[in-house]
Amino acid sequence: MREIVVDMPPFYAMEVFERAQELERQGRSIIHLEVGEPDFPTPTCIAEAATRAVSEGKTHYTSSVGILELREAIVEDYLERYGVSISPSQVVVTDGSSQALLITFCALLEAGDEVILSNPHYPCYPNIIKFLGCVPVFVKVSERDGFLLSPQEIKEKIGSRTKAILINSPGNPTGHVLDADTMNEIAALSPIVVSDEIYHGLVYEGREHSILEFTDNAFVVNGFSKRFAMTGWRLGYIIAPKKYVRLLQKLMQNFFIAANTISQWAGIAAIREAGPDVKRMVEIFNKRRKLTIERLRKIGFGVAVEPTGAFYVLANAKKFTGDSLKFAFELLEEASIGATPGIDFGNNAEGYIRFSYANSIENISTAMDRLERYLKSRQAP
Repeated sequence: MREIVVDMPPFYAMEVFERAQELERQGRSIIHLEVGEPDFPTPTCIAEAATRAVSEGKTHYTSSVGILELREAIVEDYLERYGVSISPSQVVVTDGSSQALLITFCALLEAGDEVILSNPHYPCYPNIIKFLGCVPVFVKVSERDGFLLSPQEIKEKIGSRTKAILINSPGNPTGHVLDADTMNEIAALSPIVVSDEIYHGLVYEGREHSILEFTDNAFVVNGFSKRFAMTGWRLGYIIAPKKYVRLLQKLMQNFFIAANTISQWAGIAAIREAGPDVKRMVEIFNKRRKLTIERLRKIGFGVAVEPTGAFYVLANAKKFTGDSLKFAFELLEEASIGATPGIDFGNNAEGYIRFSYANSIENISTAMDRLERYLKSRQAP
């Protein structure tokens, strides 16, 4: 097990972020476009709910699967947003969606099982799968197709050890959204689908779909970090097939006891009261999205298909580099811009750079000005 951790690659987005913090301590002005974190404050109604929980003494352990009131609110949310009926008994509340992914795969996988996922992908997916002694099987997706999974190509990868298909829509690092027909075809391929829906609520054209609209043979992983600007609150959840809930419960009991109590009470307010705040954030994100795409294209980066969800642009930087890791640190050191190297998301994203537009219009504009000036000076004789 230790050997797996020793060989585990670092999370390069965090490597860039931590080096940026070092430069800031030295007095440098760094614009952060590397971190996938909303820059908005947590909505007031959520913070007030947390304060009430503290004042009312709601600071003790909860059930290992989470307080019933929050699980009921999650059920109501999925019924309202997607028209799917689930039971509170299928919901397990976690300390963030990363923990939710970990215990989902702990409950689902046995050593040697295979999980099919896209390349590029969120960096932690294959690391969790390998940590459990299992095998990630990659489906390459292309820029010209909007980095979207093809059901036919997934089907070709299914073998005797395939246990699950992992999807993420809206996706990180691509920002692209799977349509209903594609999700329905993926759901029909038989293996269990694990659907990471953490960026739901952050879609700017059309709408996102939950895998539960198409199949019950699925795990949903979701949380409050992105939609409600609650990254530091560490609150997530799993919606699981009933036969797996007891396994998830025992994992929570033994490894984590329960999710953060105060955050759970705040989560109820997020779902039931923060809708207007989310709507305002989405409108602002959309303006930033359009600006970021426009400026990157003018500078010379490729964006073949405009992303319509999350808050990322995975831009083709092959005009400027064949080594995205070196290039990302070059932009940080020389242009004072934090950006994430494509190699963080798999070898199929080499030559790309992920820019997050979870920053102000003013900061994005300044970052693009810096980027343009630096690349012009870099190319000058």
